Amino acid sequence: MLSTAPLRAYIPVSNLQRARKFYEETLGLKPGEQYGGGVIYRCGETEAFLYQTPNAGTSKASQAFWQVADVEAEVAELKARGVVFEEYDMPGIKMQNSIATGGGAKTAWFKDSEGNIMAVSQRLR
Repeated sequence: MLSTAPLRAYIPVSNLQRARKFYEETLGLKPGEQYGGGVIYRCGETEAFLYQTPNAGTSKASQAFWQVADVEAEVAELKARGVVFEEYDMPGIKMQNSIATGGGAKTAWFKDSEGNIMAVSQRLR
């Protein structure tokens, strides 16, 4: 059943070498198995598979997000590593220091080296 099967995020990239440099050196992810011209990164209990395609960076929606315990700390660390965060103007959402608060979460979005929209998010309880 799908409800018990692991789910893997697919992240499209147009230049695998450039993307690997971003994910490994800028974000600090460790590469795992390589197959099919791509590479797997383990993030907690999940995995992301970077694969080369000319369709990379074409989605106007977030590709994936990391659910973190402290979004402010993650944003500060990523900014120190050179990540540039997006600033969005959304009704009912307050944005401060690149972090949007609303809808039960604090979220910050950034684009990877391929133009994919990624995010770090903290649920508010």
